[in-house]
Amino acid sequence: MAPEETNLDGQTVPTAARPADTGLARSESPAAAGAGTTDKGEHYFVASQWQLMWWRFTKHRVAVIGSIVVILLYATALFCEFLAPYDPNDINSKQKLAPPQAIRFVDEAGTFSLRPFVYETQRERNPETMAWIYTDNTDVKLPIKLLVRGSEYKLWGLWDANLHLIGVESASELSTMFLIGADELGRDVLSRIIYGARISMSIGLVGVVISLFLGILLGGLSGYLGGWVDMIIQRVIELLQSLPKIPLYMSLAAAMPLDWNPVRVYFMMVTILSAIGWSGMARVVRGRFLSLREEDFVKAARLSGSGELRIIFRHMVPSFLSHIIASTTRAIPAMVLSETSLSFLGIGMRPPAVSWGVLLQEAQNIRTVAFSPWLLTPGIAVVVAVMAFNFMGDGLRDAADPYGQA
Repeated sequence: MAPEETNLDGQTVPTAARPADTGLARSESPAAAGAGTTDKGEHYFVASQWQLMWWRFTKHRVAVIGSIVVILLYATALFCEFLAPYDPNDINSKQKLAPPQAIRFVDEAGTFSLRPFVYETQRERNPETMAWIYTDNTDVKLPIKLLVRGSEYKLWGLWDANLHLIGVESASELSTMFLIGADELGRDVLSRIIYGARISMSIGLVGVVISLFLGILLGGLSGYLGGWVDMIIQRVIELLQSLPKIPLYMSLAAAMPLDWNPVRVYFMMVTILSAIGWSGMARVVRGRFLSLREEDFVKAARLSGSGELRIIFRHMVPSFLSHIIASTTRAIPAMVLSETSLSFLGIGMRPPAVSWGVLLQEAQNIRTVAFSPWLLTPGIAVVVAVMAFNFMGDGLRDAADPYGQA
């Protein structure tokens, strides 16, 4: 028999007749409110390693900014023909060492224009030094337009095109848009910096990929097999690391014939940098493999019949892949600096190839620093690229730290 209660009116009411879910709903409300808080933190416990790395990386604001800059640099290198206003080898005899032209919205009369423009350049001789002096011709305004037809090029060496992102309609050799000035032959410095990004940035990327493969392969074999294999590989690494880098680069670069075209020189440079740069990664991989080769999952893979290379690349390398990614991002700027240094010293890329090191080589005299400082702007591009890679590498290193906070 159901229990009964007496209400305020003196009537007997069965307890089961009351809405029993009212109190339950009240008692479940705090739990329901706490469920949102619990669910909010549960995704950390079910997230994969890559999700945790991504969450940590996005909290590193400087690393995110550095990554955006790196992406923009590689996009510039990929579409340099379209982004550059001029062909990097177009010579303008009337604009030798012309200073940068300022982008304006207000002319000399104070009239505002929504379309940016530059003034046409005019020049005259200095009667004392006989040097050319460049000034703005305020009577001729050159509107800056988007998607301008200009010098022809082959996009990625495949398709003929003549469309450029920005530019001006040139009626004469003085009707130009040199936003960062011109060099000693009258070539646009901005276009040459944009084209130089393709060689300088790609050498760093391709060189690191090759050295990374060699480092993982040889370092993995050294740490996994041990014995005489480990001894030979470690002696080779010690030999490479004991040699002075600059004389070694110079001797290898001296072996390149002077009549080689830029493409062959480029691949030779990649080979030289990769042949020297794999030793550091090999040492790191060897140390990790020495501790991993006795783990249970490696023994299980060996007992299941997996080959040596499959165990290395399929089972052991992924266990510290995050560390490899962080190390790779720190190695790319070192490659970029190596190419720039070698080209600056005249033992790397050579004209007519266009790289940041080649551009800096053309500016290594006192006269340039004193009278044409804009020729040093490729150095700014190198600094920006190296800092962006370092910031991104710091973020990846912190994100890959297994003891870091998500």
